Amino acid sequence: MSELSAVYPPEPTAGRLLGSWQPDVPALLLVAVLGGLYGWGVVRVRRRGGCWPPARIAAFVLLGLGAIVVTTMSGLAVYDRELFWPAAVQNVGLDLLAPLGLALGDPLRLAVAALPEGGAARVRRTLTGRLVRLLTFPLVSTVLVLATELTVYFTPYFATALRVGWLHELMYLHLLVAGCLFVLPVLTREQALPAWCTHPVRAALVFLDGIVDALPGLVVMTHGTLIAGAWYLHHAPPGSDVHHDQQLGGGAMLGIAELVAIPFLLAVLAQWARAERAGTAVLDRRLDGELAPAAPVTAADGAAELVRPWWETEDGEVAERVRRQRPGA
Repeated sequence: MSELSAVYPPEPTAGRLLGSWQPDVPALLLVAVLGGLYGWGVVRVRRRGGCWPPARIAAFVLLGLGAIVVTTMSGLAVYDRELFWPAAVQNVGLDLLAPLGLALGDPLRLAVAALPEGGAARVRRTLTGRLVRLLTFPLVSTVLVLATELTVYFTPYFATALRVGWLHELMYLHLLVAGCLFVLPVLTREQALPAWCTHPVRAALVFLDGIVDALPGLVVMTHGTLIAGAWYLHHAPPGSDVHHDQQLGGGAMLGIAELVAIPFLLAVLAQWARAERAGTAVLDRRLDGELAPAAPVTAADGAAELVRPWWETEDGEVAERVRRQRPGA
């Protein structure tokens, strides 16, 4: 029993998962760099007299960077080489949850707002470059996320990463970048997507992406062959059911994917509503400037008559809105 306790960590109870932590230097460096750059951008914007919403800062730090810290250094990282399900939660957290938090902070718009004019122009040129356009094209980025998940679990990638430390860290980064390629362009206020990707189209794409993101978890949960089976059969704690452990991992992937899809879709719908309100405000200002009472003129025979208002004679959205607002006209 003493030998087993020295080789295997204690049973992963909820308390141990919450209380067990281990440092991950590459992840710490990444969090420090991302957090430092974001904080620098916020300070720059405020020094110029602008403001940056606290909600965006909270989303970037707590949900985005926080998810990176939890997935790479919490009890999930302590047990990911003994049990499959903590590794599965790690991977889906880096692939879906962390990118959503980072995107809600809108770092692309912050970079444009904080950098000098030349730097902001370079950022916009990068966003509209051919390679970035290709990788962030909605259907391409969705396929990349799905391909990343399937490659991790159904090739030697994952099993090798469990043995090789640097490849394990590279897998973390791979999952995070793949998720960001889809989420960041959809939620940013910069024009990072083609013009046809209007808010209704984005909402449909997010809905489709939620279905696609559920596929890896479903496949893992129902897959008859063990994933990295040789590793987990050798390293799993005594008495563990490795097949059941894989089913738990697939179920966790499926559940987290569906839960993340809800706030993602809500964020897109909120952007859509704000865009509609802004468009309505612009249209109302235009109406206020164009509405004018009809002026009397003298007819050729000397009788006075009124010119019909333009909204009664013209077609178009503006005229239609005026006719609805002035039913007695």
